[in-house]
Amino acid sequence: MGGTTHITAVGTVGVPVTDQDRALEFYVGQLGFEKRRDLPFGAGRWIEVAPPGSATTIALVPAGVPAGIRLLTQDAGSDHAELRARGVDTDPEVLRMAEAPPMFALRDPDGNSLILVEGS
Repeated sequence: MGGTTHITAVGTVGVPVTDQDRALEFYVGQLGFEKRRDLPFGAGRWIEVAPPGSATTIALVPAGVPAGIRLLTQDAGSDHAELRARGVDTDPEVLRMAEAPPMFALRDPDGNSLILVEGS
């Protein structure tokens, strides 16, 4: 059943936080995670943390940024077209922003949102 996508991994799980600095201190200072990314993003920052050696990260996302699981894909455009052709509930278009890689959201049969992000 179905075809092949270019999905390669679970990349990041987005966790909404009210105070990014406080959350960063908790994950790094209290849990011993590594800070992997800390970049300007919209009105806040894009911060990713992870346990040492982990391939999957947790994004401490500011209010307004969708929470959820981000899957890595080698080709967001191709996967978007393929999944829409299969009848998957996806965003109408791939989102392309200067400060972020191409991405789009899809919903599973229970309405859970997954975000496909182009990257390695």
